[in-house]
Amino acid sequence: MNDHKPRYSNDLSGRALLCRDVIRSAGALVLDGFKASAERGFSLKGPQDFLTETDAASEAHIRDAIATHFPADAFLGEEGGGTVADRVWVVDPVDGTANFARGIPHFCISITYVEHGHAEIGAIYNPAHDELYFCRRGEGATLNGKVITVSSTATFDAASVEMGWSRRVPDETYLETMRQMLEKGANVRRGASGALALAYVADGRSDAYVELHMNSWDCLAGLLLVAEAGGAVCPFMEIGSLLDGGPVLASTPAIAGGVSVASGIPVQKREQAARLQLA
Repeated sequence: MNDHKPRYSNDLSGRALLCRDVIRSAGALVLDGFKASAERGFSLKGPQDFLTETDAASEAHIRDAIATHFPADAFLGEEGGGTVADRVWVVDPVDGTANFARGIPHFCISITYVEHGHAEIGAIYNPAHDELYFCRRGEGATLNGKVITVSSTATFDAASVEMGWSRRVPDETYLETMRQMLEKGANVRRGASGALALAYVADGRSDAYVELHMNSWDCLAGLLLVAEAGGAVCPFMEIGSLLDGGPVLASTPAIAGGVSVASGIPVQKREQAARLQLA
């Protein structure tokens, strides 16, 4: 790289290019860790296991790249924390760690760039399947460069809804939400990666995703993807925050109202969802 000509321009286009590049390079690192753990065997316990090493290495790789090219930008990561500022990158270096640990290729990296309270860029990458979801606010959503849209499912008896669990919420509350979904006729499942679950709503593989508490690094990119793919999403920053997280809902529009009633999570008005205002 020519040191006199920065590769990434100091604007949204430059940050979008960096986001694409760094999520793929981090993905290669994560995939190597996944293959190594499968070959050697692996426990969730212990500070030096492959999962811990891979999580930390992925976040450090992303953090270093952002600091090199955009040193004034803040960084908030799952592993190392960080700060919130007018320009901040929100990163989950490996989402779906239980799957990763058990040799299940359903995990991802999630990166969101937030500027002045708006999620401007979102990316989710599953390196095991080489699937890169990407979006910029107001420009639609893609999977490996092809435009994606939410499903056309119009009734609950044809719907597949994914739910996530958090120990911050009593099991009884989740069970009641699930009961209401099942009563409406939906199929309810869990894939153990909230970020990928949201990506699957964006490309129509699922019809809705609900989690009663989710960290910002797990959900921001996915919420932007769903909004840009034509879906309905919750007003995350009105009912939660970057630092503390909050409840998450994303859905194809026709069943969004029913999902909202069952979960107790509000849905943004259509025009609000399109621009996903986060502050």
